[in-house]
Amino acid sequence: MRRVVILSEAKNPLHSALRVNSGRHPLVISQPPGGILPPIHCIGVRMTSEEPALSRAKGLSMTNGGFQSGDQSATLLAAGVSVLISLASLFAGPGRTGSKPAAAARRPESLPAFNGGRAFEDLKRLVAFGPRPPGSKALGESRAWIQSQLKAAGCSVEEDSFTASTPVGEVPMTNIIAKAAGAKPGIIMLAGHYDTLRRADIRFVGANDGGSSAAMLLEFARLYCLRKNPLNIWLVFFDGEEALVNWTATDSLYGSRHLAAKLASDGEIARIQGMILLDMVADKHLNIYKDTNSTTWLTDLIFKTAAKVGYGKEFLDEKSAYGDDHQPFVDDGVAAVDLLGNVGPPTASSSFGAYWHTAEDTVDKCSASSLTVVGRVVVATVAELELASAGRPRPH
Repeated sequence: MRRVVILSEAKNPLHSALRVNSGRHPLVISQPPGGILPPIHCIGVRMTSEEPALSRAKGLSMTNGGFQSGDQSATLLAAGVSVLISLASLFAGPGRTGSKPAAAARRPESLPAFNGGRAFEDLKRLVAFGPRPPGSKALGESRAWIQSQLKAAGCSVEEDSFTASTPVGEVPMTNIIAKAAGAKPGIIMLAGHYDTLRRADIRFVGANDGGSSAAMLLEFARLYCLRKNPLNIWLVFFDGEEALVNWTATDSLYGSRHLAAKLASDGEIARIQGMILLDMVADKHLNIYKDTNSTTWLTDLIFKTAAKVGYGKEFLDEKSAYGDDHQPFVDDGVAAVDLLGNVGPPTASSSFGAYWHTAEDTVDKCSASSLTVVGRVVVATVAELELASAGRPRPH
């Protein structure tokens, strides 16, 4: 993924936005009016600015996925119930990026309970396989383990295998698709990548960048695969998100580009009501920004839901632009959002974080609390999409 931080105009009126086109993936950077644009560097293959990092303190104290404060837990429980009532009439949208549908009149009795502690154990198990670049033995072993967990959760599991032409030659890759059946034909897609960066010079285990997204999806499988779902829920583990040499339009996003093209070819892509992509969401001091390359109405729904349930300090009202696994789906007209966090504190050399693509992206930098935060927000958002599906015409 690529990222450039944009300071929120409401919070920082001294900055205005300058858009730089980069193929189909425009980048946006902040610039003081009448001032000099901060130096922009290419860190590896992603764009970052040298703007000082914005530090944020956690608003809640949590341990092993649970709250230490009973009052805060009660408050969030009440907020979680109220969001089902209040947001359904405000936000909804079909899978295509056009108009919004009418909201449903009936809400579910309760939300599935996301267990961040259990997801954190999955993260540690994935890291134990070691570096997991595309085509590697370790990735194959982790794939087999992921599938065993998905089947144990009651999911229907499919492999989407293909051979990718890469700068290092032909590489076999496999997306994993776990399906939880729904009463209606529509699909909510929750996705993330399970491969890690290919590096020969360091031992890169990708605890956050690769491990966190796969761990989140495994916990979602336990919530949804045996549940009576109004819509189908697909949990998609993308292979080949990372570049094998340098990030370009053709050396990146192998799995998502392949699956989006396949679903577009057979017409199934029109069934997707919304896609939520997860990437690097386990940092102990989590920051998630609004991605300007994501679908606006779905982004607004997620961030307003986060604020409603008490996680506005993690889901920040500031903007960035990302090239990530959601982009091929956005390009094909799917409503999709990239929830991309950080790997350590942002620095002048890397706005993704000090540990991004380094040997320091390890389990000790990650937190079950952060997984819980993101999991609860996604679960509440899925509930809103399900509510909004009542009476919705099938998208075209």
